[in-house]
Amino acid sequence: MQTLVYGPTLQAKGAFDGGKITEQKPIGFSGEGSVVKRVSTLFYWAWAHAQNDGYIPLHPHQAFEIMTYVVAGKAEHGDTLGTKSSIGAGGVQLMQTGSGVSHEERFIGPDMEGFQIWFEPSIQEALKTTPTYHQYEHEDFPIRAGEGFTQKTVIGEGSPIAIVADARMWDVELAPGAVYRHSVEDGRTLTALAIRGDGTWSYEGQPDNRTDVKHKDFVLVRADRSDEIVLSAKPDAPLRLILIDVPTSVDYALYPKR
Repeated sequence: MQTLVYGPTLQAKGAFDGGKITEQKPIGFSGEGSVVKRVSTLFYWAWAHAQNDGYIPLHPHQAFEIMTYVVAGKAEHGDTLGTKSSIGAGGVQLMQTGSGVSHEERFIGPDMEGFQIWFEPSIQEALKTTPTYHQYEHEDFPIRAGEGFTQKTVIGEGSPIAIVADARMWDVELAPGAVYRHSVEDGRTLTALAIRGDGTWSYEGQPDNRTDVKHKDFVLVRADRSDEIVLSAKPDAPLRLILIDVPTSVDYALYPKR
C-alpha cells in the first residue's frame, strides 16, 4: 500500500475579502494548482484562516453537499432558504444544495480556523432535490477516547450527519508520543490533513513501510486490501489530523475536473 504525501507547496492557495480570509487547499478547483484534483466523492477541500473577520458575499451552489467545519473561532451563515445562524469551534454547518441555493458566510476570529469541504453525490439526482441546511454543535458528535488520543466522528457511525455521497470523516488528536490505529477497507481511499504537529504514518506489521508526516501535509492512501494504519505523534508535541475516507470508485458519473 503506497502512502502519498503532498506538502503545502503541492496544494492550492486562495483568499477572500481582500486577503482577510486565506486558504490552503489540499484539493482545489480547476486551475488553482493543487496536485490532487479530486478523490472520488471528495471534490474540494479548503483549510481557511481569518485573523479577525472575513466575509464572503452571497453566491450560488447546486447539487454538492457542502460542509463548513469550525476548528477555532466562529462561522456565520445566511442563505436564500431564510437561514441566519452561527456555529463555534467543533461545530458543522451543512448545505445539501440540491436544485440550487445561494449563501453568504462570515468567518470571525480572533484566529478563526475551519474547513469547507465539498462532497459529490450523483449530480443528476441531486439536482432533483430540495436544498436543505442543517447545523450541528460539537457536543452532538461521538468522541472515543483511547490511550493518549481522541477520535471524533464527524461523518460516520454515531454521527448525526447524514449525507448522500459516500464519505466518512474523523477529527483525531494525539498527545505527544501517542499512537492511534485506524482501519482502512479494501476499495476505499483514505485522506488526511495534518493540522497540528508532526508524526509518522505506518501500517500494522510493516515496520519498514513508514512515512514522516509534517504539519500541513496532505496524505492519500488507496487501499488494495483491508489494512490498519498506525499514526504516531512525535514525542515533543501533539498531533492532530482530519481524516476523510471515500470509495475509490463509484457507480455514477463524477463531475469532470481537470
